[in-house]
Amino acid sequence: MIAEDQDGINQSVYNALSELGISEIAQTQYCDDAFIRIKKAAMDGKPYELLITDLFFEEDHRDQKYASGDVLAMALKKEFPDLKTIVYTVEARFQKVRSIMISGEIDAYACKGRKGLDELRLAIRKVYEGKSYISPDVRAAMGDRSDIEINDYDITIIRQLAGGKSQPEICRYLEQEGITPYSLSSVEKRINKLKDIFRANTPAHLVALAKDMGLV
Repeated sequence: MIAEDQDGINQSVYNALSELGISEIAQTQYCDDAFIRIKKAAMDGKPYELLITDLFFEEDHRDQKYASGDVLAMALKKEFPDLKTIVYTVEARFQKVRSIMISGEIDAYACKGRKGLDELRLAIRKVYEGKSYISPDVRAAMGDRSDIEINDYDITIIRQLAGGKSQPEICRYLEQEGITPYSLSSVEKRINKLKDIFRANTPAHLVALAKDMGLV
């Protein structure tokens, strides 16, 4: 089952599956339709083996119970734990990737791009072999490095940025609250690190991304 709302990408994924010798392929542009069709197929004794889904779907006139690919995958995994799921998306923020992969609902994560279909084919092969796959572009998100983890200190800084505070003002706030480190260099370095983690261009962009993920 392909769940992808962009016609061109939906068709390119279909073609990639066909080239791999997969003959039974269904396509939809809505997460709700994917859920219903996968559930009906299971009830008919012909369950789907693989779901390939984007994360984000554009809103239109239809109200959707499952508005995103990760929500769809989570709902399906509860009912059909044997269903394999591959996310095929442009989303490359480390924290988002990490939260999705750690959840256990996703078997592979492939990034759209210049070599996206090659990655997708490799992800399909890996999943078929009972293995997991994650795009090299975001593989660092699953590492053990502590510098990609978001902690309470980071959330405090982002919240202060969201409140319009400058870096010196954030330093004074941290000092008053007994939160360390509170030196200007430490705060500046951590904001720059957070920008790298979230792939944000500016502090304002960082705040916007953090809000999108529900962190602040």
